[in-house]
Amino acid sequence: MRYISTMKATRKVQNAWAFYDWANSTYNLVIGTAIFPLFFGAITSTKDEYGKLISDEVVFFGTSLHNTQLYSYCLAFGMALVCFITPALAGVADFMGRKKLFLQIFCYLGSASCATLYFFDPAYLEWSMLSIVLASVGFWCSYAFANSFLPEIAEPEEQDKLSAKGYALGYAGSVILLLINLGLIMGLGEEKSELMTRLAFVSVGVWWAGFAQYTFRHLPEKRKAVGVRKGALGHGFRELKKVWKDLRETRRLKRYLLSFFIFSMGVQTIMQMAQFFGQKEVVRIDAAGHEITGLSTPQLIIAIIFVQLIAIPGAIVFSRSSRKWGNLNVLRVALLIWVGVCCFAYFVVRSPMSFFVAAGFIGFVMGGTQSLARSSYSKFLPETNDHASYFSFYDVTEKVGLIIGLFAFGYIEGLAGSLRASVLALIFFFAIGLILLLLVPKKELTTIGEEYRV
Repeated sequence: MRYISTMKATRKVQNAWAFYDWANSTYNLVIGTAIFPLFFGAITSTKDEYGKLISDEVVFFGTSLHNTQLYSYCLAFGMALVCFITPALAGVADFMGRKKLFLQIFCYLGSASCATLYFFDPAYLEWSMLSIVLASVGFWCSYAFANSFLPEIAEPEEQDKLSAKGYALGYAGSVILLLINLGLIMGLGEEKSELMTRLAFVSVGVWWAGFAQYTFRHLPEKRKAVGVRKGALGHGFRELKKVWKDLRETRRLKRYLLSFFIFSMGVQTIMQMAQFFGQKEVVRIDAAGHEITGLSTPQLIIAIIFVQLIAIPGAIVFSRSSRKWGNLNVLRVALLIWVGVCCFAYFVVRSPMSFFVAAGFIGFVMGGTQSLARSSYSKFLPETNDHASYFSFYDVTEKVGLIIGLFAFGYIEGLAGSLRASVLALIFFFAIGLILLLLVPKKELTTIGEEYRV
């Protein structure tokens, strides 16, 4: 049975939609970027009395892996699940008129999985890593269903402003909860730090599910049944197939998307794994003159917040530059900077100061790259009324790129025994992405018969 939405775009509905970012963005910062990766690295590593790394090996289903290798593999597996689940259930949700139900299901899956990280135990690593996989699936799938409401609750001229409002709320909420948890972890003494760290994971689950209730209460699904439609489960995949067929008839959009697929492997992998580089490949000197492997927890947290803050002016600078020199030219400069940053990390970054320099450049170029990548894709789309399918294809492309990037990052570390060697793969991704971007024509070319025409 197919449904037609009768949802009214009231101010309360729009605020409720934007408020979901306040609820779920705490996962992205506290679990995905800041506290859990540091906790995972510490609890699965062995150091000597001076803090020098002795071993980072873990056993997972009988296989010995570096801890960051395992972490990257599990995140990649979670992204693979998302790539399958989202298109499949999007079709079901559209035909059943139950998008809010699926939003709720994945919200509760993600929040509950975050809370179960309280019980994370390296002795039961197989079960423990399941929580981080399911938390990732819950976050990304619920995020996709939340985003699908935007065209229904806002007119086209309102969507940019409403989307920005959601991002602002998400940033504010996640930073507030992070600072609260850091205050408790660092303020109650070392003997209680592990307990408070585990409670931080519970706080994310409670915050996420709790504040989402405002969204669920005011975000309605007023639908009318108008007929029966079979094959709902495969509808999302059929839409992706249709978009792929349309893309094959263009040159600029097809080449741009291929370049995006390659360079997003590097961008997304750095966002997920950079903190582990600071834990393993940076050496600091303590007050007694001893060499200690890895930045201290406060240094890593400061670096993570620093990256997020500097990404904001980065996005503004790159956006304004694109008005003068064009999206493609500015993106090419961004990818060149990425190559330089990766080379700097591989050859130079060994001290806390050099790590912070690299973090500054990463934050600045990260904001600009992500902003321009999406807006460029939007500008290059053909005339169509099916923007949702095109952006679903874009999102799946990004997730598949992240899967490959994470797997390559972990696999190379396993071969070479060093995260520094994995940076070489990132240099390769950005360099190939830059070459492909140089081949993108300024104007769109579409097929007419056997030829490309403007």
